[in-house]
Amino acid sequence: MTSKLIRVTIQQPGLAQYRRPVYAVLAKRQGIVPLVLYDHKRRGGPPLVEPEGFQAAPVTAQRVRTPLGPLLWHSAHFRAVNRKEADVAILSWSTRYLSLFPALIKARLAGVPVILWGHGFSKSERSIKRWLRNLPTRLAAATLFYNHTAAQRFIDETGRRESTFVALNALDQAPIQEARRHWLDRPEELAAFRERENLTAGRTILFVSRLDAPNHLDWLLDATAILAADMPELRVVIIGNGEPEKGRLQSMVRERELERHVRFLGAIYREPELAPWFLCSDVFCYPANIGLSILHAFGYGLPVVTSDRTESQNPEIEALRPGENGMTYVDGDVRDLARTLRALLGDATLRKRLGEEALATALDRFTLENMVDGFERAIRYCVRNSGKSNAL
Repeated sequence: MTSKLIRVTIQQPGLAQYRRPVYAVLAKRQGIVPLVLYDHKRRGGPPLVEPEGFQAAPVTAQRVRTPLGPLLWHSAHFRAVNRKEADVAILSWSTRYLSLFPALIKARLAGVPVILWGHGFSKSERSIKRWLRNLPTRLAAATLFYNHTAAQRFIDETGRRESTFVALNALDQAPIQEARRHWLDRPEELAAFRERENLTAGRTILFVSRLDAPNHLDWLLDATAILAADMPELRVVIIGNGEPEKGRLQSMVRERELERHVRFLGAIYREPELAPWFLCSDVFCYPANIGLSILHAFGYGLPVVTSDRTESQNPEIEALRPGENGMTYVDGDVRDLARTLRALLGDATLRKRLGEEALATALDRFTLENMVDGFERAIRYCVRNSGKSNAL
């Protein structure tokens, strides 16, 4: 390990709230000085925030319309691989960037080792798509994945075990645990909240995220119609926004006469306001396409139910161990979803066991420190091997 300061430039499509603590923790690592270059005018995705606890600079990406869909040109790629500013560069691993290959070539010529960071897989995986996605890795010094499953698949395909690393995607649990303790230390207030909101123990299902079509809240509403037939106290609480999906879901509720069972609360962002909803719920149901929300629920000790089609989920699905910290149902089968939810709602002992393991998963394995460990291992590998390169 070198005592010299390692300057690390990180190019990103934006600066989201959930990423900010990651860079702040990385900035505290001995001898590592990160600079985040991010698109501050990005369209779509999570709301952007200001940097805090690390150096950052906004660099606008240009959008290019093509027959293949919108592509991007991000000049941050070229600044990131400038030897005058960087000893190691971390670039977003996406072939949607027209600027990625030129930047990788420049990095080779400048002697700046590049780490490509990304999912490393596609939900609509095809051989040609996988080949195109993996092509830029031949110009990179290392690859950094969100989970072990995708990393192992890449190793099996390329044989590049030594230069492949994992930074398990994580949430900052500090504000979640602070809000959780606040409410648990005030049981009378929590009980009053439960009574005021008419939430019955063993009958409350929670969803918190954007209301996007791929999340299939319609499947949850169909399952709710089945459960409501003999569960008059059933409550499904949906927190989040997203049009036009929200309007469609509300129409479904009216058509199925589920108004007394389903509540749409809109978006809630402050953790102290979200906490009592998590703590008064029995199950967190994210029918499909789950991502970091699984770690949000786990942080409150809430078992998760989601689809068993893991290839259609986001990388954070690796946190789920069916039967240990949550459960899965047959993808798209609303009757099986209803059966799975019924099993959890009707068994307090099972919920307690799954919930305890869910909390342990969030606090012991999927932590910011573990995530940043993955970054640091990749960075220091690049420094040790500076001057070496993969064959083209």
